[in-house]
Amino acid sequence: MEINTVMAQLIVTDLGQSVDFYSALFERPPDATPMDGLCEWHFGGGGAVQVYQEPERAGSSGVTLNMSDLDVAVGALDRAGIDHDPILDADYVRIVQLNDPDNNRIVLTGTK
Repeated sequence: MEINTVMAQLIVTDLGQSVDFYSALFERPPDATPMDGLCEWHFGGGGAVQVYQEPERAGSSGVTLNMSDLDVAVGALDRAGIDHDPILDADYVRIVQLNDPDNNRIVLTGTK
């Protein structure tokens, strides 16, 4: 089996509100809206994040995003007014945790 792309899916209650949040987080609008209730942001290397409106399942998703520069990413969060936890040192990486409006968990990681 050869996998070409991996997509993380975050389930939300209100797509409009979530598009605003994720557009601020990713500093750009969605790259695709392949169907009603779904928006996607695509990233280099074959990865993507899908934000899918399905209210009955919302708030139980999570994604980890490895950043090239965690300090720059945290600065962007601050400028966008996105609440987040402080940077924590884990064993091999530094991490920042935050939640979207539906309480889905987003973890940003970066090298020490």
